[in-house]
Amino acid sequence: MATSLLSVGLLGLLVFLLGGNVSRERGSVIKTQHEAEGDPASPLRKAIRAHGNCIEYAPMLSLMILAVGLRSPLLPTWIAAVMLAAVASRYAHAIGVLTGASVYKANPLKFVGAAGTYLTGALLSVILIWRAAALF
Repeated sequence: MATSLLSVGLLGLLVFLLGGNVSRERGSVIKTQHEAEGDPASPLRKAIRAHGNCIEYAPMLSLMILAVGLRSPLLPTWIAAVMLAAVASRYAHAIGVLTGASVYKANPLKFVGAAGTYLTGALLSVILIWRAAALF
């Protein structure tokens, strides 16, 4: 259960750090905010996209991680590793978006983060289905 709580706490922290970064970037925009949001290379656009993408995945990952953790307080090591890999994937993706040349340009961290999110999310889904099937 400790790994579940740590994972969800780290995902929550990422959401709020990225949200704070959007507010900070909005306050530092020199040209109009509309122009900055439209430029795929602007720090504001990258901040908005990193936060938005995190919000798309963090809630579902958090729910699945908590559900797995509640069902199995003493997690097998490999399941704990999947949870932490999901968190690391979200952080990698956010860093990739924020440090990339543009929100549209390919970036190894964005790729690793997205691929890791899909893989760990699918694994967590299968774990939950498997655990649910055992209850029938």
